[in-house]
Amino acid sequence: MKKLLFAIFGIVLASSSYAMVDSTLVTRAEKYLNGITGLTGGFVQTAGSRVDRGTFSMLRPGRVRLDYDKMPVQMIADGKDLYFFDKSLDQITTVPLTSTPAGILIRKNIDLKNADINVIETKSDPDSFSLKMNLRGQEGLGHMTVVFDNKPVKLKSWSVVDATGAKTDVAFNGLQTKTNFGKNYFQISRHKTVSTSGGDDFYD
Repeated sequence: MKKLLFAIFGIVLASSSYAMVDSTLVTRAEKYLNGITGLTGGFVQTAGSRVDRGTFSMLRPGRVRLDYDKMPVQMIADGKDLYFFDKSLDQITTVPLTSTPAGILIRKNIDLKNADINVIETKSDPDSFSLKMNLRGQEGLGHMTVVFDNKPVKLKSWSVVDATGAKTDVAFNGLQTKTNFGKNYFQISRHKTVSTSGGDDFYD
């Protein structure tokens, strides 16, 4: 279960060398992502034959929260680390946010051309466009594909393939702008273990 959920944020093998990158699409995505402060809405996560639903919230820089409807778990990023919180066991597992592709979307300044983010393929059709990306220096670990609605540009979904080749799709619905989350909304309220990570300058 824990492995499945971390697959939302995990990464995989890079694309083949003949993939094409349209710089216009990269610019559109970068402009949209940098224009977002906060979002909330529903999501549907599909991994193999398993389908889970829940609520997605994001507040830049550095904060994400996923609450699952039928599982006693949360995924929360507090600006420094990503936490998997198992409420039934009152335990968390922690990973640095920079080790996850989801961290790409919630940086203070999103640079898809010149930073450590490597866009390796773009695709488009009349209704949507997508960017396939990985982190430079981690090409052997994987990639994430983010899909946007075309007109107007809006986050639609993301897909991640883990190191075993398992694919996890997360499709969003009813996304609305929101910034007035509660003070501790992106914090784990109670757990037995604590983060040992040093945090991440990208999210300051």
